[in-house]
Amino acid sequence: MHTEYLPKLLPVMVDEGQGPGVQFRTDGELVPVLSMELDGSMPVYFEHHILLWKTPSIDVVMHPMQGAFKRAIAGMPIFMTETRGAGQIAFSRDGVGHVFHLNLAPGQAVEVREHQFLAATASVTYTFRRLRGVANMLFGGTGIFIDTFGGGQYGGVLWLHGYGNVFERVLGPGETFDVEPGGWVYKDPGVGMEVKVMGLRSGMLGGSGNLVFNRFTGPGRIGIQSMYLHMPTED
Repeated sequence: MHTEYLPKLLPVMVDEGQGPGVQFRTDGELVPVLSMELDGSMPVYFEHHILLWKTPSIDVVMHPMQGAFKRAIAGMPIFMTETRGAGQIAFSRDGVGHVFHLNLAPGQAVEVREHQFLAATASVTYTFRRLRGVANMLFGGTGIFIDTFGGGQYGGVLWLHGYGNVFERVLGPGETFDVEPGGWVYKDPGVGMEVKVMGLRSGMLGGSGNLVFNRFTGPGRIGIQSMYLHMPTED
């Protein structure tokens, strides 16, 4: 087997490092916890419902955002919060999976599938868009949101959560790769993505059926989660 073409498993046992104003570490095999030591010089923003614990020296305030944030998971509205001050804080997605970080250089960006984001340093920019049209067929008729995170002027750290384990595949220019629509976590902006539908005919499917997947075209990276999941999204 030519293993050089297989997606590479990202570190799962301990993922640690440092960024502007923060030292961090991820521990745990089933439901991992992301712990941070903040020196107070750089806030970290995050989805409000992932906070697990913190020291009293850290305050949590609303994170300013441009435009409305019309998003929900299973009917629960999402809004962004951020840290103020120095101390320790920890986050958990409250689900089996894989927590990992991406370092974003100044001017670098990455596109992330909805509900995979955990946290980012305040130096990381954030925008989102709704993917509609043909994609509605793939995601329960609702479409999905695509989050775009950028390194901004100074660079920063982005933390994501994948269900199951997360693998990374690097595509060369023009190289293609097919992924189950709920199986991708992140991609470089230069990686193209299109919907592909393969018609199937089988007695098991009552005579007909469709196999739907996303086709990615390089160059660039794709993050793939082994436990693909379609979270409900509301307007």
